[in-house]
Amino acid sequence: MKKKLCFIMAMLPLFGLAQENQESDDDFENGIVSMSGKTGLKISSGKGDFVFKPFMLVQTCAKFNYYDDEGLDKAYNQDNVANSGFAVPYAVLGFTGKAFGKVTFNLSINAAASGGALLQQAWFDVQTKNNVAFRIGKFKTPFTHAYLTTLGETLLPVLPTSLTSTVILPYSLNAVTPSMGLGFDLGAEVHGILANMFGYELGIFNGTGIGTNAAGRTFSDDWHIPSLLYAGRLTFSPKGAMPMIQGSASRLDENKWMIGVSSSLNVESENESTNDFRAGFEFAYLYHKLYLAAECYVMHIGFTERQKISETYNYLGGYAQAGYFVTDKLQAALRYELYERNGLDTKGMLNMPAVGFNYFMPGCNLKLQAMYQYTGRTGHETQIDRDNDDLGMTVHSATVMLQYTF
Repeated sequence: MKKKLCFIMAMLPLFGLAQENQESDDDFENGIVSMSGKTGLKISSGKGDFVFKPFMLVQTCAKFNYYDDEGLDKAYNQDNVANSGFAVPYAVLGFTGKAFGKVTFNLSINAAASGGALLQQAWFDVQTKNNVAFRIGKFKTPFTHAYLTTLGETLLPVLPTSLTSTVILPYSLNAVTPSMGLGFDLGAEVHGILANMFGYELGIFNGTGIGTNAAGRTFSDDWHIPSLLYAGRLTFSPKGAMPMIQGSASRLDENKWMIGVSSSLNVESENESTNDFRAGFEFAYLYHKLYLAAECYVMHIGFTERQKISETYNYLGGYAQAGYFVTDKLQAALRYELYERNGLDTKGMLNMPAVGFNYFMPGCNLKLQAMYQYTGRTGHETQIDRDNDDLGMTVHSATVMLQYTF
């Protein structure tokens, strides 16, 4: 045991064991928690052609959710207060790094998840030229600013409801429950930044989401192409690449903005029942203590021929949010979103204002987040439409979350 310990101690100088607290060429965006501006452990070879950096993110929160009477059966003692208490949304442990000067890799496990979602990310990225790189494995699909923001760096502890909540289809097909957001998936993409301002991402994915790590797709009977998810995103950021954060106490000198468009086509999604097309527009702006962002997204759902349903359905959602550092450690947050959950052909929409704050505890990488959100309904033609539109969704929701990152 002593010989092993002596050997390890002797080898450490060769790997340049060090602590870093500023950005460098070796600070990689791993999609889970930013390494930039955080003191952490990094192991690198003397030549710098190999870098290894472990990271961790743990989120613990207390939640309160209040639901309307609609959809509750009092005979079974169903309560208006449900899904409340304590939770661990993420307990992520992983590592990222670089090999041979051109291969970036990332692996992370979310111990708070189950099934295929336990594997949060697993990918490697090969840089062939300055503006061209190829990524393959499990990672975030190129769609929406909210999902592409680094986990742990979001303005509010809960993502926009218009992205995460399923839409309403007037058919009793339990397997067809699409939502606007996509998130993590298995696939491959080519990406890069041209002239340090024009970003592009083009990829092909399984379209089955984070919950599975298996290959289970087939060919489309209607279109005779592989039944996969085809996605792309183009961005313009004239002041250099936009950091995927929504305000950070360690980065109050930023002056960057970005606009982007993205789209995707999921062929024979939802158990081969529908073909789902999504498109989105995004804007983000970081100026010192101020953060602004806005997004809108649409989804078109058409059934496959085997379903013998000729109708198509269109859905719309979007939000605007702002954050401002009242002090160097305290960030006030505000978000307002709209959601045509019942489709554009049916009157009425959901409107969801939210307020919150973030407190960055100095010197220990702890972040305290709190928010309250109200779900309102407006413009519905009948009371039944109004009651059905927010089924399964909270009217009042509050979250307090403490996060630690390393």
